[in-house]
Amino acid sequence: MKQAPKQWHEKLDNVLLCEGFSTNDANKCVYSRSENGEYIIICLYVDDMLIFGTCNDIVFKTKIFLGSKFEMKDMGEASVILGVKIIRNGDSISLSQENTLRNFLRSLVTMTLSQ
Repeated sequence: MKQAPKQWHEKLDNVLLCEGFSTNDANKCVYSRSENGEYIIICLYVDDMLIFGTCNDIVFKTKIFLGSKFEMKDMGEASVILGVKIIRNGDSISLSQENTLRNFLRSLVTMTLSQ
């Protein structure tokens, strides 16, 4: 079973590279591709992925393509990824680590009080 995640990643890597995606030099779990002036980025974390692009159509097409190759579940728009909260306001997006910082400070206070 230890090979399953590695084999899954190798298969995904092969599928994406054959479809014209390229990997990021700094992080091999980030794939990108441009199509007719539009861009799509796929970020992997274990067996989850975050897909975002410059227009909804390219994101939708990418989800359809990946769904034809893999068993997937679309969880909708991300609200939190790796402890970072995604806040949408019209056309702008901001990121917040407020909850992560609050939990860290809470555990720090608890640890200090218990000493």
